[in-house]
Amino acid sequence: MTLNRRAFIGTSIAASATLSAPMVRAMGKPRVVVIGGGAGGATAARYIAKDSKGEIDVTLIEPTRTYYTCFFSNLYIGGFRELSSIGHTYGTLAAEYGINVVHDWATGVDRDAKTVALAGGGSVPYDKLIISPGIDFIDGSVPGWSTASQGKMPHAYKAGTQSELLKRQIMAMPEGGTYVMVAPPNPFRCPPGPYERISMVAHYLKANNPTAKIIIADPKPKFSKQALFEEGWANHYDGMIERVGPDFGGENVSVNPDTMEVDIDGEVVKADVCNVIPAQKAGLICEAAGLTDGNWAPVSAHSMQSKLDENIHVLGDASAQGDMPKSGFSANSQAKVAAMAVRGALTGSKVFPAKFSNTCWSLINTDDGIKVGASYQATDEKIAKVDGFISATGEDAELRQRTYEESVGWYAGITSDMFG
Repeated sequence: MTLNRRAFIGTSIAASATLSAPMVRAMGKPRVVVIGGGAGGATAARYIAKDSKGEIDVTLIEPTRTYYTCFFSNLYIGGFRELSSIGHTYGTLAAEYGINVVHDWATGVDRDAKTVALAGGGSVPYDKLIISPGIDFIDGSVPGWSTASQGKMPHAYKAGTQSELLKRQIMAMPEGGTYVMVAPPNPFRCPPGPYERISMVAHYLKANNPTAKIIIADPKPKFSKQALFEEGWANHYDGMIERVGPDFGGENVSVNPDTMEVDIDGEVVKADVCNVIPAQKAGLICEAAGLTDGNWAPVSAHSMQSKLDENIHVLGDASAQGDMPKSGFSANSQAKVAAMAVRGALTGSKVFPAKFSNTCWSLINTDDGIKVGASYQATDEKIAKVDGFISATGEDAELRQRTYEESVGWYAGITSDMFG
């Protein structure tokens, strides 16, 4: 069944209700500030503004005026989408939902004063704060690489200019050249993402540079949808892709951006394109706000409320929440739970028991789509997986085409859910 906009938005509705006590304010509307305008933040801001019907003042802080989704950015690299098709703006959230959209960087949070500092100067007060900043990278996790090297060895794991750069580099590869990906260790944003990217790079190279080679240096012994990807690579790109796992040195990798060399356990490979996806952590604002324990921000599964500050909720990739993967679908699902909890706390509206869902689609080749997903429930310990599903190896072409078409419907649905 194709997942359309109405079906997608309807997945947030739960079955039974409890009543939460409202926050009492002496005067004026309660104020919610949301940091980050992606799948988590934009969704949370829209749902709070929409469902409170003007009772809550909502401010969304997001530095970019056009937000490019990481999900479907691989399809741009593979030639299946235009970059403009994954870019979205915030005009509808401002005009139709009354959200105050501030295009600036949030640089700090004063949790005692309950204010957010902005790079441009000044601060924004809040009664409840939602933080959904996505990921940042751990410099030094790949020896020789830092964010200063991303112009030569792009990560393209934050979509937009990095995606454009990587695609230009792939298009400029010499005949028979070598593309090297340094894959990230767990946990990281979008577990199937690096391997869908390999598929999309292979799709482009097969059509335009068929003698090129692809090498994956991977520190993980296994990866999401591995059997499905490997089956697809054998079917569509036989002999083009080589994966070097930890048993063969894939976890002992260093790079030299100046010489475009990759050292894999002592064996030096000269790369024409080197795509380094480093180890990841919660967006820097979480650490600045003192909300992290290690690399991620721990939260309550029932509300996405920070375990370190009851007035702050942390969503999506940045959160340490349990069994859900770090994905756009997950962030969107978590945003609805957090929005409901925040609205209940501030206005006394009904709060339903938290339920979550996720699906991750990947494209291997033209009309060859695969997926994995699950449903989840909140426990006192974590967001816990209830059941799941995954595409099967050996599926027929018609089913794979329907799976890809389903993903296109989902993309239209989730971006409408985020941006209005």
